Amino acid sequence: MDAKTERMKELVELLNQASKAYYQQDTEIMSNLEYDALYDELAALEQETGLILSKSPTQNVGYEIISELPKERHPAPMLSLDKTKSVEDLAAWLGDKTGVMSWKMDGLTVVLTYEDGVLVKAVTRGNGEIGEVITNNAKVFANLPNQIAYKGPLTIRGEAVITYTDFERINATIPDIDSKYKNPRNLCSGSVRQLNNQITAERNVHFFAFNMLDTGDAEIDATMNSKFDFLTSLGFEVVEHVDVTAATMQEMVTHFAEKIETNDFPSDGLVLSFDDVEYGKSLGRTAKFPRDSIAFKWADEEAETTLRHIEWSPSRTGLINPVAVFDAVSLEGTSVSRASVHNVSIVKQLQLGIGDTIKVYKANMIIPQISENLTKSGTLEIPDTCPACGGKTEIREDNQAQTLVCPNPACPAKAIKLFTHFVSRNAMNIDGLSEATLQKFLDCGFIEELYDIYRIDRYETEIVKLEGFGQKSYDNMMESIEASRTTQLARVLYGLGILNVGTAMAKSICKYFKDDVEAIIHADAAQFAEIEKIGDVIAEGIVAYFADPNNIRVLREILKEVTLVVEENTAPQDLEGKTFVITGSLNHFANRDELKKLIEDRGGKVAGSVSSKTTYLINNDVLSSSSKNKKAKSLGIPIISEDDFLQL
Repeated sequence: MDAKTERMKELVELLNQASKAYYQQDTEIMSNLEYDALYDELAALEQETGLILSKSPTQNVGYEIISELPKERHPAPMLSLDKTKSVEDLAAWLGDKTGVMSWKMDGLTVVLTYEDGVLVKAVTRGNGEIGEVITNNAKVFANLPNQIAYKGPLTIRGEAVITYTDFERINATIPDIDSKYKNPRNLCSGSVRQLNNQITAERNVHFFAFNMLDTGDAEIDATMNSKFDFLTSLGFEVVEHVDVTAATMQEMVTHFAEKIETNDFPSDGLVLSFDDVEYGKSLGRTAKFPRDSIAFKWADEEAETTLRHIEWSPSRTGLINPVAVFDAVSLEGTSVSRASVHNVSIVKQLQLGIGDTIKVYKANMIIPQISENLTKSGTLEIPDTCPACGGKTEIREDNQAQTLVCPNPACPAKAIKLFTHFVSRNAMNIDGLSEATLQKFLDCGFIEELYDIYRIDRYETEIVKLEGFGQKSYDNMMESIEASRTTQLARVLYGLGILNVGTAMAKSICKYFKDDVEAIIHADAAQFAEIEKIGDVIAEGIVAYFADPNNIRVLREILKEVTLVVEENTAPQDLEGKTFVITGSLNHFANRDELKKLIEDRGGKVAGSVSSKTTYLINNDVLSSSSKNKKAKSLGIPIISEDDFLQL
């Protein structure tokens, strides 16, 4: 990166720090004179270089909320890469050619389009054929130029990532352990695909270019290195890359491997490409993979250790989850001493016993897992009492897996976990109510039911006297509680902690019943089963939840405390009264959810199985002998293709 670009980055950071201190923290870190001088220097450099960085204070991009992310088909398919875990295979693949090796970053692939030096479009990889348009969000990526000196058409492919530092920072603000993000990739995917780009900006997403389509300039397009150099000269950050030959392959793989421990960004391997772009193109592609590049995955690093203890952790749903505790080992540069075992079936499959010698690894270099039990003593006893309440436990079958359950409805673990779930980000989204704070409130008797959170002001005098609290903490908490009072029914429904009802299912239920609380409360299992992804077991569980008068009472009391808002739908309701079932592959839509949303936005319903209530079965293979086609024919239900549907 040249000195001018580096200086511009320094100036953007300095000026933004000064603005934040002045406008948000009521302090000054530099005088107005100093600020103006630095601002003028930045503006002059932007004029000289033609480069404008995404967070430049000379620009006012602004934040925007949109109703949905539109879909768009890529001009050419974005194929996955063939993979190997063998350095010898890499060397054989490269042969006598020169290659370029770079990180395979673990984020979200994004395609950028610039015209006349301005970012005009950004699209996610999606399924390789169709992606989501995220232009508004890309404009606030932390390090992405919104304007560049090059005025020709330019299409760039790269990876949007969130650093481990930012991942830990964001997770630290989420009190409920079940609501924390599992890894940086999941966080990045959600951040890039937000409907409000202010959230994207706050997440500090970075973009690293790893390729670009040809510009038409033979010198720039000739090699991967020349493309990287060109992108760097325009102000883009590119993936770290090195030249490599078959003879230096092992040395270069080791070079990258040694950096994993200190890297602040997630990666899941390496990419090897031919430096000679034309040669790479001449090799063509297979049905699945291009032949100009190949991915390298490290074999998962394993370590032997001794199992010391199984910690049985109760949850709000009554599930008691086993967590293995073992002698600490170093994996992928970090110390690991715990790993989830998930359920009783896996405990039995691994034949675990205290003192066994086990092998552990990090799945995708992130999530600790037990890969093998070398001893297989099988002596571990499944607890017959709940560690939280001392009540008798049960082993139940859940999706063909055995799980340990505490059936005691008054189990204290369920109470604290339920309250923590209720205030979590995807539910009522109340900041400042950590699990520890909620436990204090429970212990003091300030809260007994979920709705008591909205009546906590009755205990202001007592709360401000609690250790770790004070008037300011109390005021901040109340501000968050008040802000959460305007919400959506789907958030409330999810916050109730109904077994198997996650955020997506809660939204589907509310859409199906058009946000009618009474309809949801009094629906039968058959109605819930009409909703896609809700089977008979889950449907019966929801009905059983609302069959308890106390659960209905709690919901009604919560609804007295909040104001429900409904997303406005301006689409014509020309499918009202019609029920569709979707099966098979799609041509015009990115996935079934996209088609489902269109149907629901237009007043129709989408069910998961064919029944007498089905109006149409959508299947591009109209003559298929599938079970759904057979049932539709037996019931006299029309089977239509996507094209037929669009003609409706």
